[in-house]
Amino acid sequence: MYIPKQFRVEDMEEVKRFLQEHAFATIVSSTSGRPVATHLPLQVAEKNGKLTLTGHFAYGNKQWKAWSEEEEVLVIFQGPHAYVSSSWYDHVNVPTWNYEAVHIYGIAHFLSLDELKNDLAALLEKYEHGRESAVVWNTLPEELLERELKGIKGFRIDVTKVEAAYKLSQNRHPSDYEAIQQHLLREDSEQKSSSR
Repeated sequence: MYIPKQFRVEDMEEVKRFLQEHAFATIVSSTSGRPVATHLPLQVAEKNGKLTLTGHFAYGNKQWKAWSEEEEVLVIFQGPHAYVSSSWYDHVNVPTWNYEAVHIYGIAHFLSLDELKNDLAALLEKYEHGRESAVVWNTLPEELLERELKGIKGFRIDVTKVEAAYKLSQNRHPSDYEAIQQHLLREDSEQKSSSR
């Protein structure tokens, strides 16, 4: 990903926080020379200083079927983004787009059945935690779990490279930066009001 220096994020703790908060990602790989992508919720883990991502495909998804073990894949995590009008500046300039994005490169591996069960249990715990009548792994009927497990393929991605960009107008003059923040907050507030 092209990242000008002033937008590059190198703080790995910040990157991990971002990945946790924006866990619905896009996995990109190649099938017969063509790029293919799937949108999936992923989990992030760190062990011995190494990041991994885990998730699962629907069994019928052809993307995983074209993977070979040890294949490099790209995973794209996208955060908030917004159009920035040049009318918000105190001088003539062009508009732009602000965004937060992280690209992860890594080597794909398939999970064993036990690894997949553990990953799914952790996924349910993460998203059901604190809910009234939470549905977690050990509350689901065994026969249902066995049937559903046949319909998915679990995977792990061992992260080899991280590229993170927060393009948030931090390269602008302080007065423009402040104006952009105020306009974006106002637009966000107006959008929330109109959607009620």
